[in-house]
Formats: sequence, C-alpha cells, structure tokens
Amino acid sequence: MARALRVAVQMDPIQSIDIDADSTFALMLEAQGRGHALWHYHVRDLAFAAGRVVARAQPVQVERTRGAHWRFGEEEELDLAAVDVVLMRQDPPFDMAYITATHILEHIHPKTLVVNDPASVRNAPEKLFVTHFPELMPETLVTADRRQIMRFREKHGDIIIKPLFGNGGAGVFHLRPDDSNLNALVEMFTERSREPLVVQRYVPDVRKGDKRIILVDGVAMGAINRVPAKGESRSNMHVGGKAEKTTLTPREREICERIGPELKARGMIFVGIDVIGDYLTEINVTSPTGLQEIARFDGVRLEKAIWDAIEAKRG
Repeated sequence: MARALRVAVQMDPIQSIDIDADSTFALMLEAQGRGHALWHYHVRDLAFAAGRVVARAQPVQVERTRGAHWRFGEEEELDLAAVDVVLMRQDPPFDMAYITATHILEHIHPKTLVVNDPASVRNAPEKLFVTHFPELMPETLVTADRRQIMRFREKHGDIIIKPLFGNGGAGVFHLRPDDSNLNALVEMFTERSREPLVVQRYVPDVRKGDKRIILVDGVAMGAINRVPAKGESRSNMHVGGKAEKTTLTPREREICERIGPELKARGMIFVGIDVIGDYLTEINVTSPTGLQEIARFDGVRLEKAIWDAIEAKRG
C-alpha cells in the first residue's frame, strides 16, 4: 500500500463546482479514499515569498453530497515545498496569470510533484502544442496576418476561426464558403487582442462528435464522444453538446500511440485530447475534464489510474 501523501489542490473555488461533472472533485475523492491529506487553495492565494512558495490554504474533506460537498479546516500558510503533490487544476484561460503560476510552481517541482509538470504546461498551450504533430492535424494556420487568413479561406472555403488562447468553445466560429463575416470577425479579434488567431479547415465529421480521449502517463485510458447540439458547430457540453458512450477507432489509437511517449516524457500525467474524425485538434494539459462522464458510461474510474501514476512517482 502506498504511503499517505500530503496533497495541495490549486483550483477554482470548490464551493461553486458541479460535483456530478467536476474532474478535480473526482480526483479529490479518490485521494481522500486512499488516505491522502488534502488542502484547498485558489491560485490568487499562491505566493513566492522570501525564497519560499506558499499558499493560504485550508485543509479540506470532501463527500458526494450536493450543497455540502466540502468541509474546511482552519486556514494556514502552507509551505508547498513541504507537501508531496500539488494538483494544478484551476481552469483556463491560459493567460499571463496562468503562466505566472507555472513559473512560481516550477520552484518546487519535482521535489514536490506538480501535476501536470508546470514548465511543460507553460510550453504546451492547447492549440499550439498540437502543431508539433502536423501529420495528425487538419490543415491549420496560426497568424494575425489578415492576408494569410484570406488566402487560407480562398483555398479551403469552409473554415473554423478561433482565438489562440480561448477555452470552452468561446469565440469559435464556423464560416461557410458563402459567409461574409470573416473580415468583421478578424477585425473584432485583432481589436481585442494582439494574439494570433487559429484558422482550420472545417472537418464535417464534427457533426458526428468531438471525441475527448483521456491519456494517463501517456497511455489512452478512456473516451467520451461530445455531439454538438442542432445548429451548433461546437461540441462543448456547457454550450449544449451531448456526451455519448464511445470506443476508440484504429486511427484514434494510432494518434494516442504517436503522442503518448511525448506526453509521458514531458511529465504530463493527466491529459485530454480532442479528436474530430481522423484529426487531432487539441491537446489539453491545463485542467483536463471528462473523468465523471467516462465513469458513467463505461464504469471505469480513471482517477484511480491517475493516482496510481502519481503514487508510483512519489515512491
């Protein structure tokens, strides 16, 4: 039996989570069931002070009781170098605040195991890390150059345009060949941000679903299919997408086998990838989701595999 670990969970406020969907909650329940001690803190309570990485944190116990799913102990200044594991589970956006948190946590990793590795998270934005595997992607353009965007549209006709560091389907637009809104969208995006845009050839198979596949320490462990609502091109569940039971196709297994060793080498224990048709579209390393949905459909609790991997690294 693995030794009891001290685990600090850096997450959004636990009071507001959906206990029937939140993957961090599933991870916390599993950790508690294994006898690990938990602390909860928000990223805004993280600090680098006098050479130490600390957080204003509270011991926490969790239970699957709606409206009473957490109990806090007394707040304390927690030295994160003195805990065994930090779960970095705050939701994106992947902005400078997120990047700063990875820099701070890098001071304690790997003596304190940060999941996922903070330097690797910083170097692997979802829509950019995937570009290291061009043979697995649909045709993709990353640029702020309007002329290149127009040429890409002329070539492919049917396209998706989205912000580079967006999340949750926000700001994702499907433009058909006869859609006249491209110029206005590019203007809107470039007025709001200096960041490049992502433009991709539209993959019609998205109507059949956008598959979320969970990899644990580089190995594919489970999946759900997220089907867009009628009239939607986005499959994200909070904009109406519906989760369905699924299995992996040979092409999806090929994709996982191609990227898995790279994920493992980079210290990415818990990763969620998105696959549409035969194409890898995103590699989610910041705060992947899907554990509870997979458990409902397949009866497989992947949080067990995640904690097995963490415990193996902690010895």
